[in-house]
Amino acid sequence: MNTENCQAGFDDPKIIGDLKTLVRFIEVYCDGLHDASDRQAVDLKTHDIQALAGRSVELCPDCTKLLTHALVKRSVCPMDPKPQCKHCPNHCYHPTYRKQIQEVMKYSGRKLVMRGRVDYLLHLLF
Repeated sequence: MNTENCQAGFDDPKIIGDLKTLVRFIEVYCDGLHDASDRQAVDLKTHDIQALAGRSVELCPDCTKLLTHALVKRSVCPMDPKPQCKHCPNHCYHPTYRKQIQEVMKYSGRKLVMRGRVDYLLHLLF
């Protein structure tokens, strides 16, 4: 598989960028709020996490489930052009995961902006 593509057949830079953002946000959230002893390297059948993150990613089981759900939902989103999930007329996330991803975005967005990652702030706003 080409390391630039995160999944076989993926070549849309917008989707790949969104997937990379999801990985980063969930990683920041897990690092900040969950016990490090529970974490394991994420290895998914659907997406190449090492290609997305540029390295191995370790998450707790709950964050791994959320990441899996988020990556699959973003990858198969039928909306074209894709709106931000909070503005989407058809919410495809399971309600439990939707609440969790909102918490992740709120927490990680603040953390990354405080670290000087203005590009993530722009991603959240536009």
